[in-house]
Amino acid sequence: MCHRGSMEHPPRILVVDDDLTFRDVLEMRLESWGYQVKVADRASSAAGIIRGWQPDLVLSDVVMPDVSGIELLTSLREDAPHRPVILLTAHGTVEMAVEAMKLGAVDFITKPFNHEHLRAVVEESLDAARRRRKDAPAREGTPPGRDRGELGYGDFVGRSDAMQEVYELLQSVAESDAGVLITGESGTGKELAARAIHRESSRSDGPFVALNAAAIPRDLMESEIFGHEKGAFTGATQAREGVFEMADGGTLFLDEIGEMPPELQPKLLRVLDEARLRRVGGRKELSFDVRLLAATNRDPREAVREGLLREDLFFRLNILTVHLPPLRQRAGDIPLLARRFARQFSEKHGGPERWLEEDTLDLLEEHPWPGNVRELRNVMERAVVLSRDGGITPSHLPPWIREGEGTLAEQDWTFPEGATVAEAERELILRTLDETGNNKAEAARRLGISVRTIRNKLKSWDIDR
Repeated sequence: MCHRGSMEHPPRILVVDDDLTFRDVLEMRLESWGYQVKVADRASSAAGIIRGWQPDLVLSDVVMPDVSGIELLTSLREDAPHRPVILLTAHGTVEMAVEAMKLGAVDFITKPFNHEHLRAVVEESLDAARRRRKDAPAREGTPPGRDRGELGYGDFVGRSDAMQEVYELLQSVAESDAGVLITGESGTGKELAARAIHRESSRSDGPFVALNAAAIPRDLMESEIFGHEKGAFTGATQAREGVFEMADGGTLFLDEIGEMPPELQPKLLRVLDEARLRRVGGRKELSFDVRLLAATNRDPREAVREGLLREDLFFRLNILTVHLPPLRQRAGDIPLLARRFARQFSEKHGGPERWLEEDTLDLLEEHPWPGNVRELRNVMERAVVLSRDGGITPSHLPPWIREGEGTLAEQDWTFPEGATVAEAERELILRTLDETGNNKAEAARRLGISVRTIRNKLKSWDIDR
């Protein structure tokens, strides 16, 4: 059944495709779902129908005789920017999909496709368009991004040119329902970006579920992602939903996707393609409606070359890309962030509201911040705890910042005479965790060891990080 909402007529859909058989089948399918449908065999024919009939949504093939679907999309967006356009093609490429999304397509679907998936995309696109029309008077004159604040966007803080570009991109991708791959160094705010996309999307009323692939033990990851039935394995005393089921109707964020075991990646790809899954130990297939956002602190193409990420999964995830710049490339944002953290941790730890002396700010701006915003956050919490009288001075900063020692990788490592290998190992791991803001995946990558090794070492030292 189609969603009519307050429309006076069933939603009107125009199908533009030069394949007669495909066009007729799609017309019958859409009509059976309750929509009014008109068809055109080429873009030039479609133009006349659009002017006279004013469809609510357009489904268009990409490759056509006279004008391509991409060119038609551009024309339609100029004429009616809020009318949703979904592109269909049997010859899709990642580059073509990215171009289509940048030009304003709400989705890019490759033939042959699952009709129930198409139905869900059509319904959601129409609902989103209706909400935009309803909200338009209240938002007239408001710049893109409902949560654009004085200092940033949503939970982001920063006015730099680099971040302004990120904010615009986040707003654009939020208006689509396509998958997004978020890249950036450890500590740049990839989960914040995912939450911002969810909050500004048509799925904002649905759940947001996040899973860090680097934080889940390898033998439990399949169950965490896909769920399990009672008795599926030792200790499975009751059935449990996986993250796809938890996120149904909303957004699923898979962080550190490059850390997912290679043997699980084909199953994830199949689940994404089919929008159906089977729990561990289960027989019944379950459907879900989820927008997937993924993130990695690695160069994804390098991860593909190294065999850590399957190429077909990378292509499936990489429809749209948001890259977050490192803090060292965000000119002018460090003082804003430092002051925000000083206020935040002053409230948390009590005492007077902390303020930063100018020479303290100078040192913070000179530091390269390899751990990015997460590292700055940890440094500021330490400084707030130490500066009980209010002013944060250079003495409250860690020695590698205060003394201009640079990053740990740039320092000459020296240990006290007689130090054991175990003591040196402990110091190296802890200092690397300090620099990465306690991000175990990034620390493991820098040290050339596994996340499990770091986790086991911390447990043996009775340290909770």
